[in-house]
Amino acid sequence: MDSATISKPHERLAELLETEMEGVNTLIRARMASRHAPRIPEVTAHLVEAGGKRLRPMLTLAAARLFEYPGDHHIKLAATVEFIHTATLLHDDVVDESGQRRGRPTANLLWDNKSSVLVGDYLFARSFQLMVETESLRVLDILANAAATIAEGEVLQMTAASNLATDEEVYLQVVRGKTAALFSAATEVGGVISGASPAQIQALFEFGDALGVAFQIADDLLDYQGDAKTTGKNVGDDFRERKLTLPVIKAVAQATEDEHAFWQRTIERGRQNEGDLEQALALMDKYGTLEATRADANRWADKARTALQALPEHEIRTLLSDLTDYVVSRLN
Repeated sequence: MDSATISKPHERLAELLETEMEGVNTLIRARMASRHAPRIPEVTAHLVEAGGKRLRPMLTLAAARLFEYPGDHHIKLAATVEFIHTATLLHDDVVDESGQRRGRPTANLLWDNKSSVLVGDYLFARSFQLMVETESLRVLDILANAAATIAEGEVLQMTAASNLATDEEVYLQVVRGKTAALFSAATEVGGVISGASPAQIQALFEFGDALGVAFQIADDLLDYQGDAKTTGKNVGDDFRERKLTLPVIKAVAQATEDEHAFWQRTIERGRQNEGDLEQALALMDKYGTLEATRADANRWADKARTALQALPEHEIRTLLSDLTDYVVSRLN
């Protein structure tokens, strides 16, 4: 498959699901309204309308379309997924003390931390209202578990992010929590609401989980070798923010005593000097950790494509496969 064919499959998916996405956007605007607290729609609109691929809600709609679901509960579930995602972003920006997201100032910077946290709480509450309206206890169970897993992953990341004892197993737990949990829940509930078989629902879960892991590993790798114009991040932002991501974890695992002392100073203690990023990149090059990280992302992408084989042949399935290719093609 040539690069032109897989350049932007999420845009083709958005085009195919345009009518449903319009329904989702209408529902989001209606449910983020508040008669008594106008700051809620102000803060929410700032983030929701800032752009972004809306990939997570599209996964729910895609799963429903794959099984020719005739109702409208998938619209509510896609909006639910987007509300959960937006709520976590609002909370994350406070925790990370971020000043920019999607090229715009963060809500906590424009308003304040209290507004961001409380509006995030409001969106979580709205998401549960939408879940209940589907009258599916299974859907409620999946999304409630996903919300808990996301929160657990964020807390784990907070304690593990600058701890050199963090290994690849813990990293994977964090990634499965903060990223893959919502990807897998988004695809799984689309299958549940459509009446897919247990084996097909499991395949949707496995696809979303593997895609989410590949997506996050690719993002972490692009921090060290991506194009700032494409990624919206400067090379080495994770290093400067003392985030222990997979390329560094692999380098720390092979470090000599002196190299370990370097990682302790720069990551654990946060004492960074001019030239430290270049030294970090040199150590990653020495041990081939960027290439090893790319191989890991590709392995997870392979798992996602394998999971799709258990699903019906459909143009949606083809697009989801192309989307998987696109996630890791950014690394080439």
